[in-house]
Amino acid sequence: MKSRSLTAALFASPWTVSFILFWTFPLLYSFWMGFTDYQLLSRHAPQFVGFDNYRALLGDRDFIASLKNTFIFVGGTIPVTTVVSLVLALLVNREFRGRGFFRSAYFLPWVTSMVVVALIFTNLFERGGYVAMLAQMVGFEPPVNGFLYDRGTALYAIMAMDIWMAVGYYMLIFLAGLKAIPDELYEAAEIAGASSWRQFTSITLPMLRPVALFILVINSIKSFQVFVEIFVMTKGKFDTSTVVYFIYETGLQTQFKFGYASAAAYVLFVIIGVFSILQFALMRRRQAAW
Repeated sequence: MKSRSLTAALFASPWTVSFILFWTFPLLYSFWMGFTDYQLLSRHAPQFVGFDNYRALLGDRDFIASLKNTFIFVGGTIPVTTVVSLVLALLVNREFRGRGFFRSAYFLPWVTSMVVVALIFTNLFERGGYVAMLAQMVGFEPPVNGFLYDRGTALYAIMAMDIWMAVGYYMLIFLAGLKAIPDELYEAAEIAGASSWRQFTSITLPMLRPVALFILVINSIKSFQVFVEIFVMTKGKFDTSTVVYFIYETGLQTQFKFGYASAAAYVLFVIIGVFSILQFALMRRRQAAW
């Protein structure tokens, strides 16, 4: 018995060692740095400052602005992405010619490099680009310098790109949930005379609760951590900086304040945790109501 346990431990040791070195240790070390005045280019050793970094964040206008932009990004992308992906899943779940092509086409943006997509949309959103031309065709006057160089449209343009890129992935998850619903439920509902809308609200939506919860949680975590789009398209300018970009800029780009950046990272960690717990609680309450 001991030899089997030893053998299992030896086989698991590569993962265990990598988990400790590249996840557990950085997590705990960054937590400690959040309570210190740790500056990478300073000759002085890190000094313990307690909650000074966290108190400073509450009065930091740049951090508050990045936090506001992050919440706008999360609140604006998650509902639209969830609804659109569900609608697409319902459409491609039906029998029609070319269904496989549409499934692949909707999913293709997700497997494309984020950097490549961001560069393409940067050209689309520029002054005189295709998006500006389409806007003028429908009677909307685009920003003079382009959608990404205007404070009123830059963040929303990035959000639109993120929605376009993500709906295909969540569509497939919803589609898997739809395939798991027994056909007998719909057959019984048809015999009982239930309309298509009644079947959707009484069968489809309740059966998709676990899938919807999964999508909401992972999409929330992804949206709170948005970075690549901001880095490639605007560099945080024109009121598009998010919390992760603030952490990157504070810790690695301009100020090299590792302690301050670590404190900001843990503030985001707590926000994501609370947001996820609230989603679970809300979903359980709705499940009890149904």
